[in-house]
Amino acid sequence: MISFLQPWALIALLPVALVAAAYVWRQYRKRTNALRFSTVDMLKTLAPKGIGKKRHITAGALLLSLFTLALAVARPTMAMEVPLERATIVLAIDVSLSMQAQDVDPTRIAAAEEAAKNFAADLPPAYNLGLVAFAKTASVLVSPGKDRAAVVTALDGLHLDEATATGDAVFTALDAIKSVPGDGAEGPPPARILLLSDGYRTAGRPIEDAAAAAVEADVPVSTIAFGTDDGVVDIGGLPQKVPVDREALAQLAESTGGYFAQAATAAELKQVYDNLGSSIGHRHEQREVTVWFAAGALLFGICAAGLSLLWGSRLP
Repeated sequence: MISFLQPWALIALLPVALVAAAYVWRQYRKRTNALRFSTVDMLKTLAPKGIGKKRHITAGALLLSLFTLALAVARPTMAMEVPLERATIVLAIDVSLSMQAQDVDPTRIAAAEEAAKNFAADLPPAYNLGLVAFAKTASVLVSPGKDRAAVVTALDGLHLDEATATGDAVFTALDAIKSVPGDGAEGPPPARILLLSDGYRTAGRPIEDAAAAAVEADVPVSTIAFGTDDGVVDIGGLPQKVPVDREALAQLAESTGGYFAQAATAAELKQVYDNLGSSIGHRHEQREVTVWFAAGALLFGICAAGLSLLWGSRLP
């Protein structure tokens, strides 16, 4: 459906209509005057041989050019489907005290932050990226969107705290995914959760419940384990061992259709969005198409000029 941003400019069609009417009237007058000759045979003898009825094609092309140009003046618009990329990834990063262990150089948390920043930098710009941090609770630091700088800034401002609520991290990430606007598309966006942690849950809802919720939402959770069995942190002045719970992290990934890795190389992180795909939602927008009409007017004008030169050796 065509509409116009400046409908009042359609008054430009009036002179075009007058030109068309004048042309029709002129052709009628010519025919009337010609029939005053005594015979048609005499008319054929006296009238010079011209382009005949072809002149109407040339005139029609010229009138179409003027008509289309008059419509262009009114700035026409059309309703179009505009695609919107909705694929979403939420990074969930563990900020429990155990992440300060130095068994990963320089520390687990520093390595996780660096991996997350590299991931954000390499992620296709069309994808939405969100950030969740979790210790004894989980919170959304950056809602899913295209702003990579906001994610990097939030990563630079992380603070460690007690406990590890891995299950809550998944639930919070799922809630963040639900916040992605539909923008005309049906259903939730295709999404993945990438959870970076050293494992052991010590607070919040069970990981099994979180895995079930992720499966129900059709959101795979991929997990990256940071650390070794020899990790040690100083808590309250006493050294405390903080081994990695690989089994829990691997089970979370396996049960939700994600993947598990023990090292956060660039290639391993890239896997989480290589198989993500995309979901193109559509919304209808009125887009101005004046240029189409202007191009059409130019095309009809060129046709009129070309045919006139071809058949009559002159411009119309």
